[in-house]
Amino acid sequence: MRAEAQAHADTINEALALLRRSLDWDRALRRLDELNARVEDPSLWNDPKAAQDVMRERRRLDEAITATRTIERELSDTAELIEMAEAEGDEEMASDGTKALAELAERAQKDKVKALLSGEADANDTYVEINAGAGGTESQDWAEMLQRMYTRWAERQGYKVELIDYHAGEQAGIKSATLLVKGENAYGYAKVESGVHRLVRISPYDSSARRHTSFSSVWVYPVIDDSIDIEVNDSELRIDTYRASGAGGQHINTTDSAVRITHLPTGIVVACQNQRSQHKNKAEAYNQLRARLYEHELRKREEEANTINAAKTDIGWGHQIRSYVLQPYQLVKDLRTGATSTSPGDVLDGDLDEFMAAALAQRVTGEAVEVEDVD
Repeated sequence: MRAEAQAHADTINEALALLRRSLDWDRALRRLDELNARVEDPSLWNDPKAAQDVMRERRRLDEAITATRTIERELSDTAELIEMAEAEGDEEMASDGTKALAELAERAQKDKVKALLSGEADANDTYVEINAGAGGTESQDWAEMLQRMYTRWAERQGYKVELIDYHAGEQAGIKSATLLVKGENAYGYAKVESGVHRLVRISPYDSSARRHTSFSSVWVYPVIDDSIDIEVNDSELRIDTYRASGAGGQHINTTDSAVRITHLPTGIVVACQNQRSQHKNKAEAYNQLRARLYEHELRKREEEANTINAAKTDIGWGHQIRSYVLQPYQLVKDLRTGATSTSPGDVLDGDLDEFMAAALAQRVTGEAVEVEDVD
């Protein structure tokens, strides 16, 4: 095949290999047969909750296996068509075949990413917590930019976003904020964003127009439902109430309705102030705490736990997962995977799919990449 068509075919084959690897292909086929047999058993519905779990797993496996087989078949058919067209000198047919391969490569990439979302809580809603690093107004402004970036990303995915907690900066930006993102696979996609994010730009707050470097951290954890049992001992909690703060509107209250809960054994702190009722804020903060404790245990079972937790310990040099450079050139670079974009404006407007896909794929392959940070 011509070089362009071969490049598309190589991309498709790489996606197929990762799909099969992430599914553990032979095991997935056996598991699907088991699930199909269980669905045919009338007694399954004696336990509606268990039946729903079986149906959900069956649908996910069936969709992933069917998508993989469809892509394999279409790749084979299209490659054969192109070779026949080239042998007959039919340029138009060969061009149409190459175009079809390009479209198939794009679809294979999307199916690959979807198949990578097979973790225990990947399908769940998610919390996205953003904290400004040291540096005052600069870092606080950067934290607000990240808050907007993840809000725009969620909106692009068709997800619903709620601002759960918000602490305004002293002059501009935010000290911290927590978003609740609701939608299928919200946690699965967003989980790879946990870590320190670095911004390099000409500061709008510097009268001398000097270049500044700012850091903010992002921490992502899944919303959990009642089917997941998380024990929380009230004696291990410290509950504080305070007056909500913010830029105005729903974030301003005249009573101490905001709630902060500290889990003393782990040091985990959660807060909520988006409701006017202290009772409702306490209930939401408690849900966040259960989610954080669950995520805390989940991380222990992941191979990358040490790396991720280390990235969270210090919001500064040496811990960043991604750098965003706005001056003197335009570049966003992920320091885990090497994925880059020369359009920081698009990335900051929520175009994160390429970075998320690369990070998810790396979790499956386990391949470490040595990446140099940008200046």
